[in-house]
Amino acid sequence: MELQRGFPLLIQQYKALLFKNLLLSWRNKRSTFLQLFSSVFFIFIIFCIQKAVESSYASSSSSKSINDPEPLIFPPIPPCEEKFYSKLPCFDFVWSGNDSARIGEIVRRIRENNPGRSIPSDKVQSFKTRNEVDDWLANNPMRCPGALHFVDRNATVISYGLQTNSTPLAKRGSFEDPTFKFQIPLQLAAEREIARSLIGDASFSWVVSLKEFAHPAIEIFSAVQRIGSTFFLAIAMFAFIFQISALTMERELKLRQAMTIMGLYDTAYWLSWLTWEAIVTLLSSLFTVLFGMMFQFVFFLQNSFAVVFLLFFLFQLSMTAFAFMLSAFISKSDSSSTLGFFSFIIGSLTQVVTAFGFPYSDNFSNMYRIVWSFFPPNLFAKGLELLSDATATPQDPGVSWNGRTKCSPNDTDCIITINGIYIRLLFVSFFWFVLAIYFDNIFPNTSGVRKSIFYFLSPGYWTGNGGKRLEALIYGYSVRSSTGMSNIRRMIGVCPQFDILWDALSGQEHLYLFASIKGLSPASIESVVQKLLAEVKLTESAKMRAGSYSGGMRRRLSVAIALIGEPKLVILDEPTTGMDPIARRHVWDVIEEVKKGRAIILTTHSMEEADILSDRIGIMAKGRLRCIGTSIRLKSRFGTGFIATINFSRDVDGNPNRGDTFNTTQQKPVKELFKSYLNVMPKEENKYYLTFVIPYEKEKLLTNFFEELQEKTIEYGIADIQLGLTTLEEVFLNMVKQAELENAVAEGYFATMTLNSVVSVQVPVGARFVGVPGSESIENPRGIMVEVYWEQDDAGALCVSGHSDEMPIPPHVQLRATSASTSGINILDRQQQIHGIVIDPAQITDPNL
Repeated sequence: MELQRGFPLLIQQYKALLFKNLLLSWRNKRSTFLQLFSSVFFIFIIFCIQKAVESSYASSSSSKSINDPEPLIFPPIPPCEEKFYSKLPCFDFVWSGNDSARIGEIVRRIRENNPGRSIPSDKVQSFKTRNEVDDWLANNPMRCPGALHFVDRNATVISYGLQTNSTPLAKRGSFEDPTFKFQIPLQLAAEREIARSLIGDASFSWVVSLKEFAHPAIEIFSAVQRIGSTFFLAIAMFAFIFQISALTMERELKLRQAMTIMGLYDTAYWLSWLTWEAIVTLLSSLFTVLFGMMFQFVFFLQNSFAVVFLLFFLFQLSMTAFAFMLSAFISKSDSSSTLGFFSFIIGSLTQVVTAFGFPYSDNFSNMYRIVWSFFPPNLFAKGLELLSDATATPQDPGVSWNGRTKCSPNDTDCIITINGIYIRLLFVSFFWFVLAIYFDNIFPNTSGVRKSIFYFLSPGYWTGNGGKRLEALIYGYSVRSSTGMSNIRRMIGVCPQFDILWDALSGQEHLYLFASIKGLSPASIESVVQKLLAEVKLTESAKMRAGSYSGGMRRRLSVAIALIGEPKLVILDEPTTGMDPIARRHVWDVIEEVKKGRAIILTTHSMEEADILSDRIGIMAKGRLRCIGTSIRLKSRFGTGFIATINFSRDVDGNPNRGDTFNTTQQKPVKELFKSYLNVMPKEENKYYLTFVIPYEKEKLLTNFFEELQEKTIEYGIADIQLGLTTLEEVFLNMVKQAELENAVAEGYFATMTLNSVVSVQVPVGARFVGVPGSESIENPRGIMVEVYWEQDDAGALCVSGHSDEMPIPPHVQLRATSASTSGINILDRQQQIHGIVIDPAQITDPNL
């Protein structure tokens, strides 16, 4: 099958991955909705805050446009009880200078002529000097809002001083201004009565009023400027977190690794994600601006739509690139929320710092601004500040598209323009995106493989020649060459041990995706997909999401993915794991069918599967290939021989079973026959069957032996005779024992075995025949030995299951030199640790062993 390559394949992969991202987003509607429409929630909160602040300042003239201000006539001296937190009894005011009759008269007129109410004499306290007033005020805090100090200098001059507490107080949401509430009324009353006294006219009119300057309405509080940066950052964090999670999940579940094995170009992968996130960012930014206009924020209405939209778009795009970079540092998708929250806190803090002028002012060097601008929220906060300042009053025009390159209105420093922020955001986006690709290459992947830190400086990276240090070839192509690996991936198919599936995609969509990545022509993809679905019996469930598949269905789909493109080499890593027997048998049929004309490497823990499917079998243990060959060859070379099983009738006469009355003595002649002809004893036995292991050397005797045994079946009460080779599982266990023995010798691993003489012996793991040091006697001058029986525990490790009867060590067996000196060992001493001597099985000629 001809596969595409080069630029056409890149475009096809890019389209397939982009469509995959679209499907995943469409089916994960909640996350997509939050990315696109979370802005309406946060803008609504900003709107509520803005209205709440405006309502609290509704009575302030600063929030209104004043062309002809109304004069303000100040009120009279208020009762002291109106002062916040005053202590009773209190005084409306105190005064000094009571040694002058003229001053006393002036104070009397102040009390009596106070507009609206006269001040009783007991609400005023007099003193002779200012120091006396100070002492009284110090000893009587919060009992008087103010004091007047008069000095009668001559007939035409009376001077006075005014003393009030200038600390503003707050009570139940209201603020008390001592200047306007107490100071000015005292001042006007004193000046009025002094003037009347000096001119000698008690009815002289003295009216003083206050008028503010005419001014336009001023926006006292702009929620967008003050808190908008934090809320708009929160909007961007949804896409930020989902993006990190999606990238990390594909790496964590090894989905990207699977696509790479199928021939995926990294360029297509990153471009597809960048394009999709740019689309989501564009829509999110558009909705943010439209919602801002819908809530009638001046920030969005007076500034150019294009200027505001581009600021939000470039900011969220730079946050996307920043998310790409951060995703390389985490291995679990669950960590994306934590990383996003941490980024939000840091961003909020740096935006506050930016709002105070750092570093976009004349007080800081350009180097500070360059470094600070690498974090996107900082540039965004400055952009919001410039656009907010440009709309501070209704008369401010905002920033037009043509005005983006000029200093923003009301920006006195003019360190950076809106256009300058655009350029920096574009550069920052490019910088973080390139850094994301770099980190993606130098950090270890799921297999622990990574490139060197300066991989891009190596000529081999650009030429495709990886060097000549260690070489492996697949169909003549080097795995060390990027060009070679590209060709290798075109001709191999892999079904990994894990399922390379997205739960939200259907089986059919998986095959379409991987077929496009593999490089099948668009015209042939449909027929190939339908053929593969039929072969693995998934046609009826082709449109179901993979997340609803059973374990067996998922494995069958993974096998189908491995067969896309008619690969020359197919690697199947435990392809039938989790399948029921019927599905397993069907997959076996598929593998038998497709292995014609190609090489298939299959790994399995099922010896039955290996025996049925494989032409050649290799057994690995402890990381090494221990043997390889056909099933017959391995069984004959590493097995224990032929397995003969004799089944006995429950009754010698062939009658139905009469319970446990069967006479086991009927087995005795069978044992004697096997012993006399073949010199073997039963390996396993019970009341109903005997199992013998017959060495391959006895093969020539088997014909005559079984003819004679067949003639005596009725006599011996034999119901059935079965003869077969050693199972592949026994071969595997023998290899594992050998590997465990080598490892035990190298690492010093031992298992404890207790002999019939109640003596514990330390046995190297996996050893079959073991001699017992210190067991020499007159009857057994060379000592005794046993055959150790091993089994695997639940964890797969070998452990002692039992041992044979103790037997003398044959004279011809060569013992290791370490066993020669055994005189110091007492086998009866239970406190002494005894290490068994490993005997080479090749030296044991007794077929019964």
